[in-house]
Amino acid sequence: PAGRGQGPAAKAARRPAAGAERERVIGAEQAAPRRAKAWTGEGAADATSPLPAKTAKASAGGQPAGVAGEAGESVMTAVQTVTVTPDEAGMRVDRFLEARFPGLSFSHIQRVVRKGELRVNGKRVETKDRLEAGQAVRIPPLSLAPPKTGPRASKADEETRAYLRSITLYEDDDMMVIDKPMGLAVQGGSGMTNHVDKMLQALTDEKGQTPRLVHRLDRDTSGCLVIAKTRFAASALAKSFRSRDTRKVYWALVAGVPRVKQGRISTYLAKGEDDEGDAKMRVAKHGEEGASHAVTYYAVVETAAQKLAWLSLKPVTGRTHQLRAHTVHIGHPIVGDPKYFDIENWELPGGIQNRLHLLARRIVIPHPRTGKPIDVTAPLPPHMRQSWNLLGFDTARYDPIEEAPEA
Repeated sequence: PAGRGQGPAAKAARRPAAGAERERVIGAEQAAPRRAKAWTGEGAADATSPLPAKTAKASAGGQPAGVAGEAGESVMTAVQTVTVTPDEAGMRVDRFLEARFPGLSFSHIQRVVRKGELRVNGKRVETKDRLEAGQAVRIPPLSLAPPKTGPRASKADEETRAYLRSITLYEDDDMMVIDKPMGLAVQGGSGMTNHVDKMLQALTDEKGQTPRLVHRLDRDTSGCLVIAKTRFAASALAKSFRSRDTRKVYWALVAGVPRVKQGRISTYLAKGEDDEGDAKMRVAKHGEEGASHAVTYYAVVETAAQKLAWLSLKPVTGRTHQLRAHTVHIGHPIVGDPKYFDIENWELPGGIQNRLHLLARRIVIPHPRTGKPIDVTAPLPPHMRQSWNLLGFDTARYDPIEEAPEA
């Protein structure tokens, strides 16, 4: 009978996992989460030993059906047929299984699909095939790893959730906008122990969905960062960024005052290197290999003598380091930029911190479900607020960039 694990498929499901790592993809195609909100540990571990399984009936909601055994025992599900929801449309088969069954090992997923035990509308599929809303997915008995528990992990997750709540500017069931602080990386990299993408795992919900990034900010840029809470929202929001339906306004403090108070910067940018061999964007020629067109509108909001200027910037494109490279291109680099500031013997005015003065001030984006504009504004970070106060800049001053074209 289903769920007792007596058939060949069920026996195969209880064999040790091969130890392969899960593939991790960022963005709308991000790999499924490894933790569920109800779990208090770091996440579900891969099943690595044929532990005794308990029988269970399939849940009506299509979520993993199973009964956890004693500590350390795996969970065996029964045969079940689930329907692909609109939020799951376009998902790869392997991502779909990972999202529905957070405790399922990578090797187990590959095995049940390869052997044809998993069927979509009665037909065999491959792990890379994509699902459509309304399709019926027949799922064979699965052996799920038990959740890890531990007060330390639970406390760490709660602290992370509390921190993310403290910097949230807007949130609903589909999306959230946080005020990313300066110095916090958006994604992991060499030497990165903490970043937004990692922190979002603490927000994994009961269905196994983890909020995901839909765009990026440089590590030292603070301000509005949009995050999708569902796969449906991730796809819709990413489309808004690609189609340039999203309006972004940045504030920067730059050296000197541009002669032209409002203008358009249009160049081609390509990857290069600085004197230390680190990656750095450079202005390139049209047609040059790897060069991408970049357009930014700018306006001078206020000045401090001829020493400093408060610029409002509206990027039309979204190239890496675009604003930092474009302000250098017009001869007015952003104050505190360790990579692009290129004025020799320039002295930092007293009281102004040598930190990147660039803020993702405002973002206006169509809501992924309703299409109505979500308009969010971020406050000045501490070091920029100190500079604005010192220079007598008023944040309530009219921002001329609002009248700039969208393309």
